[in-house]
Amino acid sequence: MAHYKAADSKREQFRRYLEKSGVLDTLTKVLVALYEEPEKPNSALDFLKHHLGVSAPENPEIEALRLEVAEMKEKYEAVLEENKKLKTKEIWQRAEF
Repeated sequence: MAHYKAADSKREQFRRYLEKSGVLDTLTKVLVALYEEPEKPNSALDFLKHHLGVSAPENPEIEALRLEVAEMKEKYEAVLEENKKLKTKEIWQRAEF
């Protein structure tokens, strides 16, 4: 019987620790947000991670793809600018004839 009281005591101490540190309140808020979500997400765990600010370790391949996308955006902007200049140049050349 003493074994059960010791376990209950430890459990109660741990619960107070979680309450004091704000963990219970934060978890409750995130779980309520999930409950109130009109369309439940495919992954409840991802929802919790997102709302708790937990980020997975960055995959090196993802980072490489992000860099590639950034480079492609720069090239795209440069091509748009060059296209704009060429169109303007063409208009001026037609006007001279």
